[in-house]
Amino acid sequence: MATRENLRNIAIIAHVDHGKTTLVDELLKQSGTFRANEVVDERVMDSNDIERERGITILSKTTSVMYGDTKINIVDTPGHADFGGEVERILQMVDGVLLVVDAFEGCMPQTRFVLKKALGLKKKPLVVVNKIDREGSRPEEVVDEVLDLFIELGADEDQIEFPVVYASAKGGYASLDPHNKGTDMQPLFKEIVEEIPAPEGDPDGGLQILISNIDYDDYVGRIGVGRVERGTVKNGQGAVLCGIDGTRQNVRIQKLYQYEGLKRVETETATYGDLICVSGINSINIGETLCSYDCVEPLPFVKIDEPTVTMNFIVNNSPFAGREGKFVTSRNLRDRLFKEIETNVALRVEETDSADTFKVSGRGELHLSILIETMRRQGYEFQVSRPQVITKEIDGVRNEPIEILMIEVPDEYVGAVMEKLGTRKAELVNMDTNGSGTTHIEFRIPSRGLMGYRPEFLTDTNGNGIMNHVFDAYEPWKGEIITRHQGSLIAWETGDTVAYGLNAAQERGRLFVGPGVPVYEGMIVGASPKAEDLTVNVCKKKHMTNTRASGSDDALKLTPPSIMSLEQCLEFIGDDELVEVTPENIRMRKMILSREQRMKNQNRNK
Repeated sequence: MATRENLRNIAIIAHVDHGKTTLVDELLKQSGTFRANEVVDERVMDSNDIERERGITILSKTTSVMYGDTKINIVDTPGHADFGGEVERILQMVDGVLLVVDAFEGCMPQTRFVLKKALGLKKKPLVVVNKIDREGSRPEEVVDEVLDLFIELGADEDQIEFPVVYASAKGGYASLDPHNKGTDMQPLFKEIVEEIPAPEGDPDGGLQILISNIDYDDYVGRIGVGRVERGTVKNGQGAVLCGIDGTRQNVRIQKLYQYEGLKRVETETATYGDLICVSGINSINIGETLCSYDCVEPLPFVKIDEPTVTMNFIVNNSPFAGREGKFVTSRNLRDRLFKEIETNVALRVEETDSADTFKVSGRGELHLSILIETMRRQGYEFQVSRPQVITKEIDGVRNEPIEILMIEVPDEYVGAVMEKLGTRKAELVNMDTNGSGTTHIEFRIPSRGLMGYRPEFLTDTNGNGIMNHVFDAYEPWKGEIITRHQGSLIAWETGDTVAYGLNAAQERGRLFVGPGVPVYEGMIVGASPKAEDLTVNVCKKKHMTNTRASGSDDALKLTPPSIMSLEQCLEFIGDDELVEVTPENIRMRKMILSREQRMKNQNRNK
């Protein structure tokens, strides 16, 4: 076995918003990757529009920096558990991990989630306590919390002796002493080179490349991203592609690329330990191995956690169908969903008895809502049903997914939060007040109980609460949970909304539409404070008469409508309702649009 001392492969893992992407920005800048006068965006690794808008990483990205003679390949991974499929397979490509922890918030649910995966794969950890310049930061306590977490997750002796670097990614400095502000990132570069193991392998052995990711280019087609585990690969070389299902196929690598900074650069050859991209193999998939002809030994691929949430994607059949979308047919929808599962390994798509309906399962509501938002922006028009949890039959007992929920709230809101979560079958695990007027509470709660809770939580805490959750395990069904305590206001007829009709309707509940908005019969135009649905005529005009009376023609005062985001719509709808998604609008509607049909249906089900 040989060792490549001039190469390091690391993944950056952390909870959402603890500063992974900003840290990568700083490492790129200080390694001389950019020209001195080059204008660089903040969070340059978050290249996707939705990532930039929401400030979260959805897709893992690879880059490389040079520190002296050593090349450091860095993979920036998502922090949300909904994109855990990305994290799990990317860890296969690296030898060590940079665990970034916020110096104020400390260990959070996704910190636990990503660290558990890394320790299970025996990756060497290097802890970076970030944001030490933040007010209220407590770096030493956070290191103790991290140590407790390592012990709890069963880390081995070598992993528990983790090195610690204190940093401010925003300030652009790192230090080995929490009380000493550094001047640059040199201490972190130095620790990476000294502490993260160099890749080991056999340069003369039979070729093995494990494909961990798929990229796509309009010019060269599918690109497989992976690591050379053994041997050496050359541009134009022939190889055997070993499928996950045991199939074998002779292929040729047309182009070979490596990462230099943020760019993919064509290269003639790569050897063990290198992170590479290969093009020219259109049938290549995640989890497959490229081997040399004379030594066909496929590598095992990491098992991806199963989906926990499912929903139906349905061809749009509302009265406004086909007006705003570019891709509206069942074939368009089917092709797009099956294309998605080629790169989105944690997603499942199944066909149903109806040619217009597809069952799509993912790791959480966020995972699915990002897919819906992406498709909407690409010109697709369709409808989706309410998200449902996936249950499992274990030893003859019905089991459901349970999540760990961590909440940080000002002390005065603790009662309201506990009361609401109690009705959603949450069990209190831990409660801690840190003396600063904030309470930290941990619960175990069925995934069902969390659906639709976020808007309520933000209302109950006046927007001051922070909640994070992560999948924990499957446990026996916890019984019925009533999560929705309000009904819908439903449009009586098709037409454009009018101020007169809206004025009458707003007394019945909260409206989602303003004047001059096209609506159709059966469309949801607001929320009723009572549990039952109400039909309202928002298109009703005032009848003209020749009678005039003092005060009857005063200007109408309309309350501004609540504009619902995609996530809020998915959380609001009931089992008999759908969200209609088009490139221009997001609407909610009843599955059965006709009021008469709904009444007949209701009477039949009594």
